[in-house]
Amino acid sequence: MINSLFVINLQGKIIIEKHWRGIISRQIVDVFNDESAKFMNSLPGGMEEKGGTGQEWKEPFYTREDVPPILETPKYWLLNVLRDDLIWLCPVDREVDPMLVFEFIHRIIDILTDYLADVSELSIRENFVTVYQLLEEMMDYGYPLTTEPNTLKDIIMPPTIMNRVMTTVGAAAGVAPKFPQNLSTIPWRKAGVKYTQNEIYFDIVEEIDATIAQNGTVVSCEAHGNVVANCRLSGMPDLTLSFINPRVIDDVSFHPCVRYRKWESDKVLSFVPPDGHFKLMSYRAELTHYQAMPLQVKPQILISKNGGRFDITVHPRSTDGKPIENVKVSLPMPKSTISVNATCNAGQYMYDPVTKSIKWDIGKIQQRDRAPMLSGTFRSSDLNPETGMTIGIDFQISMYAVSGLKVDSLRLFHEGYKPYKGVRSLTKAGKFHVRT
Repeated sequence: MINSLFVINLQGKIIIEKHWRGIISRQIVDVFNDESAKFMNSLPGGMEEKGGTGQEWKEPFYTREDVPPILETPKYWLLNVLRDDLIWLCPVDREVDPMLVFEFIHRIIDILTDYLADVSELSIRENFVTVYQLLEEMMDYGYPLTTEPNTLKDIIMPPTIMNRVMTTVGAAAGVAPKFPQNLSTIPWRKAGVKYTQNEIYFDIVEEIDATIAQNGTVVSCEAHGNVVANCRLSGMPDLTLSFINPRVIDDVSFHPCVRYRKWESDKVLSFVPPDGHFKLMSYRAELTHYQAMPLQVKPQILISKNGGRFDITVHPRSTDGKPIENVKVSLPMPKSTISVNATCNAGQYMYDPVTKSIKWDIGKIQQRDRAPMLSGTFRSSDLNPETGMTIGIDFQISMYAVSGLKVDSLRLFHEGYKPYKGVRSLTKAGKFHVRT
């Protein structure tokens, strides 16, 4: 059960608060800010043990993103989520499943994104009434109640200009908004949906999480994927979606509309879809070392007295002939770096003296292109600059699923039309790191 919810900006100020089971004092936010600051100003255990090195850290070692999702205080557990520069804080004073709280917080943010398009401090302040109405409908006495967008939109109108005018006029006249009379028996789908063109689109989006050693050996690799749908079908369609190779995926999580037993027995998705955009399923896929490497990055960093030299080469690998787009390389430099001098044969680079990092924007790479290379030197104020930096890689490949998951067929029941089906795939980098 959830007692209260506080939405806080990065400065620690409360934007909105909601209480379901008694009122918790706002001082709990000050406690959270103090605990977060205490953690960010602390040092890792290994560094604390080496306290006699004489090296002083002028800046916090940790950032706000590193603060643990659960902070313990004498009276409360502070469960918090940082998303889109807003902190969503739920203090709980008794045993509760933390994953339920985190899932509910993310569901609130997803619903607000559907209503407001952009969830920010400004959009929340401009739509206080709508936000409070949603929080009231989504939870009852600390327990999740209504969390499906289609049902909520039947109860609470999205904040369009016309709806704001109608709400204002109705409130001035003392007239309550009319409650919908034809609510669907299926909570995630509206009743009486009609379209002139019946179509449904599926997007298979996969992110590669990989850690690669300096010699090119893959330390760890896996893909996390989502199947996102956009449904524009009339009536109450019952769909069956089958894949060519469903055995390549594991740890599957479904939208409530999916019949789990059907997947367990036949490895097909049987469901009555919600109307509009929704996430049909998420999954994890184990990758072979070759699959996880659409790009091969070869770093060479030589440290010398008061500086060093670096050479980074990026080689494209086989991606079924699809180009690798939006390739970006992030190279953190030693904190003592004074200046950087570099050249590249593809794209453009920029050195940020504040964050002490090089951002190299390569753009598009095809397999037959010449391998992009970034070479340069740097000067440091330390006699022996620190080593062991980790290179971050970002990229995306359109119409390509690294796991090999592909849609086979879509069948429709209980309706007399034949829908149009569209399928797209996208592979992009998640936490893709190369050690140096």
